[in-house]
Amino acid sequence: MHVKNIRLINFRNYYNLAMDFNKKINIFIGKNAQGKTNLLEAIYMCATGRSFRTNRDKEIINLSKNQAYIGADIGIGENEKFIEIKLDRDKPKRIRINKTELKNQKDLYSGLNIVAFSPDDLKLVKGGPQERRNFLDSEISQIKPVYNFNLNRYNKILFQRNNLLRLNKFQSNLEELLEVFDLQLAKIGTDIILERKKYIEELSNIVNVIHKNLTLGNESLRLYYSSNIEILENKSDMEKKYKDNLKKNMAKDIETGSTQLGPHRDDMLLSINNKDLKTFGSQGQQRTAVLSIKLSEVELIKKQRGHFPVLLLDDVFSELDKERKNYLIKSFKNMQTIITTTDSVDLKEMEGLDKSIFYIENGQIVK
Repeated sequence: MHVKNIRLINFRNYYNLAMDFNKKINIFIGKNAQGKTNLLEAIYMCATGRSFRTNRDKEIINLSKNQAYIGADIGIGENEKFIEIKLDRDKPKRIRINKTELKNQKDLYSGLNIVAFSPDDLKLVKGGPQERRNFLDSEISQIKPVYNFNLNRYNKILFQRNNLLRLNKFQSNLEELLEVFDLQLAKIGTDIILERKKYIEELSNIVNVIHKNLTLGNESLRLYYSSNIEILENKSDMEKKYKDNLKKNMAKDIETGSTQLGPHRDDMLLSINNKDLKTFGSQGQQRTAVLSIKLSEVELIKKQRGHFPVLLLDDVFSELDKERKNYLIKSFKNMQTIITTTDSVDLKEMEGLDKSIFYIENGQIVK
């Protein structure tokens, strides 16, 4: 799997860019604010249909323009896909795959698997539960598109239920109306919870091995799923218990105007040597844990999809010591890797590897 080429028009500070990528390692060197991360953002959007930096597509369009375009040829085994994204300040985003436009951007399944790693990923440890839920939802959706379909349905029903709680607080038949939503929430929410639990268990097994290698056997990293819905072996029993709990909690939901129970309130817990990583882990331990998780994502995608993903590394080398940097570099031989850095000194550890080097200055790229 690899990105063969990309075309950007009025995408952030790229007015008109067309370039080909090396199937192995691509290194982009430049000072800050020259467009390095913008390029990774465009590749990420081809995979997921959205940015990892903003929820507002209009921010992606060049300030002096009204439209922007991304086009990329993707190689997936023997197959190819041509992915296009068109952005307009006054119209919804449009996505096409092989010239066929999607009816809804949520229908996007590009087939391009991406693992992205940046200094901001420390939020995975330091941030709130929403950061970790976003991580889970994004990564599981890459492997299982039906998960993303269920998640969108769940969020739509949850939005409607919460609106009902807020706007019809004193309606006499409110409980009857809520039960209609509860039946759907329990069914879809159970699927989401079980899928998240399964993913975390599989990821945790890989994480522990990689993290022990990174820390010379001194640390054990474990991931756990924390849910306010009791997880049962029998799915039907779990749905029923979920629905019963929603009913028991109805008075509190009406009082607060929001649904208190469900996967939208869940979390992923991280521990090192049986201690909470967020509370007791040092900055170095937290950074190494995130690296372990990202490398584990790579292995899990390979296991689930049968091929390695494309690895995006946004200015992470300066954050790693020599041992962890070398461990990361060893993984490059298996997949296409796209790296940004401000300092060419990082190239010394990559001598002998198949790579292309590019220099970026103010949205212009020179090989």
